[in-house]
Amino acid sequence: MNTNTNNGRVPFVQKMAFGAGHLVNNLFPGALGVFSFFLLTAFGIDPIYAGLLSAIPRFIDALSDPIIGFISDNTHSRWGRRRPFIFVGAILCGLFFIVQWQMDEKNGTVFNFWYFLICSILFILFNAIFATPLIGLGYEMTSDYKERTRLMGFSQTISQLAWMIVPWFWVLIADKNLFANQAEGVRKLSIVVGLICIVLGVLPALFCKEENTTPPENQAKLNLKNAFNNLKHLMKDMKNMSKNNPFMRLCGATFLVFNGFQMVSSFSFFIIVFYMFNGSYEQAGTLPAWFATISALATAFLVIPIVTFLANKFGKKNAFVISTIISILGYVLKWWGFNPENPYMIFMPVPFIAFGLGGLFTLMMSMTADVCDLDELRNGLPRREGTFGAVYWWMVKLGQALALAIGGFVLEGVGFDQNAKVQSIETMHNLRIWDIIIPSVTAGLAILVMWNYDLSEERAIEIKKELEKRRAQN
Repeated sequence: MNTNTNNGRVPFVQKMAFGAGHLVNNLFPGALGVFSFFLLTAFGIDPIYAGLLSAIPRFIDALSDPIIGFISDNTHSRWGRRRPFIFVGAILCGLFFIVQWQMDEKNGTVFNFWYFLICSILFILFNAIFATPLIGLGYEMTSDYKERTRLMGFSQTISQLAWMIVPWFWVLIADKNLFANQAEGVRKLSIVVGLICIVLGVLPALFCKEENTTPPENQAKLNLKNAFNNLKHLMKDMKNMSKNNPFMRLCGATFLVFNGFQMVSSFSFFIIVFYMFNGSYEQAGTLPAWFATISALATAFLVIPIVTFLANKFGKKNAFVISTIISILGYVLKWWGFNPENPYMIFMPVPFIAFGLGGLFTLMMSMTADVCDLDELRNGLPRREGTFGAVYWWMVKLGQALALAIGGFVLEGVGFDQNAKVQSIETMHNLRIWDIIIPSVTAGLAILVMWNYDLSEERAIEIKKELEKRRAQN
C-alpha cells in the first residue's frame, strides 16, 4: 500500500523537491560540457590529455553506477534506502565540482592533468552516489500508473531550466567585463554552479518520501565478508534484466533516439556559423545560445505537458510513437529552417524536434517504474529500482560516448576542416543532409523497437494487484 501519497498522487512539495534533484542532474553535465572546452583554451591542456580527462572518469562512472544501484537497493536505515545517499552525495559532488576547476593555468600541463583527473574521478563517484539513488527514488515515489508519468513529466520540466541556463555560460566566460580571462571565469562560475547544486541537491533527501516495500530480511547483507556473494547477486540481477523484454525495448529505443540526437548535436552549431554566417562567429553572435535556450523552453512548457496528456489518454507506448514521429518531422524541417536569408527561421523546427528528447525521458522513466513492478513479480524482493536506473543510464552514457565518436567520423567524412575559416559548399550541403538523416533514421528504428512493447496500463494494473495480494499474504 502506498503510504506516501493521496490515492497514488505525489504531493506538490515532493514533486518540486524531486524536480530540483533532476535539475542538478542536468546542470552538472551541462556545465561540465561547457567548462571542459576551456581545458584546452584556458588551462593549456593538450588535446590528447583532454580526451583522457574525459574518457577515464566516464569509464569509472560506467563501472560504479550498477554497484551503487545495488547498494542503494539493499540499504536499510531509519532514513530509507535512497535519501542518505542523495543527501551526502549532493554535498560531496557539489564540493568536488568546485574543487576540480580551481586550477591555475600557471601550474603547467602535467600538474593540471593529474590534479583534474583525481578531482574529476572523485566528483564522478560522488555524483553517482547522488544521482543513482535519486533515479531509484523516482521509480518508487508512487505506484500509480498515470501518476508516474505526471511525476516524471514534472521533474523533466524543472530539469529543462538547466538547458536554458547552460548555453549562456559560453557568453559569460568570454565576457571580459566580468572576468579578466577565461580561466578566472571558469573558476568563479564553477563555485556558483557547485553551491547551487548542493542547495538544490539535498532537497529530495529532505522532502521526498520513499515507498519501500522490501523487508530487511529480503535484502543482501552489505559487508566485506559478503562482497563476493553480493557481486554474484548483482550479476544475477543484471542477467535477469537482460531477459526482461520490456526493459530491453526501453533501453534499445533510448539508445537510438538519444544517441541519434547526440551524434549530430554539434552539427547545428557548425551549420549556423559556417552555412548561415559563412564562418563568422561574430555575426552568429548569441544565436546558437538562443537556439539551445528556445529548445529547452519548448521542451519544458510545450512538449512535456502534451506528452504527459497523450500518455495518460492513449497509453505510454502510443505517446512515444506519436512524439517520435513529430520529432522526425522537426528534423526534416531543419532543411528549410536553417536559412541564411532569414536566420530566425531556425526556430521553426524547434518545437517539433523537442518532442524527441522531451517525450523520450518523460515516458521511458515512467515505463521503467512499471518494469520494476514486473521484475518484483517475476524475481521477488528486494525491489531493484536503483539497479534498473543504473543499468538504464549506463546504456545512455555508453551510447553517448559512441555517438560523439561516430559524430566525429561523420564530420571527417563530409570534409569538415576545423582549422578553416570557411567551409566548402559541398561540405556544408552534405553536413546538412546527415544532420537530418541520422536522427530521423534512429528515431524510426526506435519506433520499430517499441512497436511490440506489451506492458500496457491494463497489464500494469494487473501486476500491481498481484503484488499487493502477495505483500498482504507475507
